[in-house]
Amino acid sequence: MGGDLLPGKTERQFGEVVDIILSHRSRASQAVNNELLLTAWHVGGYVSAKLKSEEWGSKVVTQLSEYIRSRRPDLKGYSRRSIYNMMMFYEEYSSVEFANTVMRFLNSEFVRPKTVLLGAGETDLIQGKNLIVQTESAQIVQMPSEQLPKILEMTTLSNHLEILSRCRSQEERMFYILYANKEHLTNKELKRSISNQTFSTLLGSKKSMSKRMLETYPNAPAMFKDTLFVDFLNMPKKHSESKLKTGLLEHMKQFILELGKDFIFMDQEYRLEVGSSTFKADLLFFHRGIQALVAVELKKSKFDPRDLGQLEFYLEALDRDVKRSNENPSVGIILCPEADRVVVEYAMSRSMSPTMVAEYKRILIPQERMQAQLNDFCNQFLKLERVDSSTNLNEIGE
Repeated sequence: MGGDLLPGKTERQFGEVVDIILSHRSRASQAVNNELLLTAWHVGGYVSAKLKSEEWGSKVVTQLSEYIRSRRPDLKGYSRRSIYNMMMFYEEYSSVEFANTVMRFLNSEFVRPKTVLLGAGETDLIQGKNLIVQTESAQIVQMPSEQLPKILEMTTLSNHLEILSRCRSQEERMFYILYANKEHLTNKELKRSISNQTFSTLLGSKKSMSKRMLETYPNAPAMFKDTLFVDFLNMPKKHSESKLKTGLLEHMKQFILELGKDFIFMDQEYRLEVGSSTFKADLLFFHRGIQALVAVELKKSKFDPRDLGQLEFYLEALDRDVKRSNENPSVGIILCPEADRVVVEYAMSRSMSPTMVAEYKRILIPQERMQAQLNDFCNQFLKLERVDSSTNLNEIGE
């Protein structure tokens, strides 16, 4: 070698090589996923057209599956059920209703790979093989049904089929596509998210967050849930805080998946030395997305505003004595089995720290609030997308 490199510099350069490898591996995986989606889209579209024109009867799908199995045994995944799933994938996602939902909450780039703006229009139409959808600005976008909408590339085919099978509204389907992409959910993790009604619980978190939380971390509503499901603990209705903590520690992997994939567990009963006294934060995490420490305080009973004072004290100690200079202000979460929403709102309005209250039980959000909250989530998602795109462009420039 021409000269000795400093160990720190060597490690950084080796890290850059690893980044290159991972970047290309990610692109290769994305390319494979896109081809699988395109295959399902085109096969589903072809079969759908034949059945709708009555050129084929329902038995022909079974015959097609048997034909593929006998003539091309190397082609796997084309059972009768799989072909009907591909047809559902095509028909549901090529519908005017789904396209209009995406346009209403996101933008035209998510409806098709390349946007073509046409003249102003008043209604939604299907003309031949072209899908015409109206934008908020009264312009319309033409989306050839042969093309795969960009939003579908954001998760896997198996995830799409899970979403289509279990979600009824177009808004809910769109949400889980975006959420699966943001959290990099496997099919098993997505199933749990749908079962736990993440669509309802994640979108309802604004009023459970302090003003300081929303000011310091504007994207927090799209990152933190206000309801967590700990069914994997099998706890009795009456339980102690120590039993809850022990259960969460024993099932930390499931708990982190419930919190969100950006959480990294650091310690339990984290010691905080203040003056001559010692205090202990129940659970301490680090959140990679916001680059901040997150203290979680566990409560066995209904939320009490007095709990907030203790948590804010812990956050002050973390920020003064534990937080590193390159990290952001620490966040606090009170996890309790029940919380009066009005009491929480009052408490959060006066909290001077980034704090929130989360419950570990099922709560449904009224349907009339869902549209506005989904719109907020999509706006946060678009902001994150723009930041990621800008970062990628800067890296390319370098």
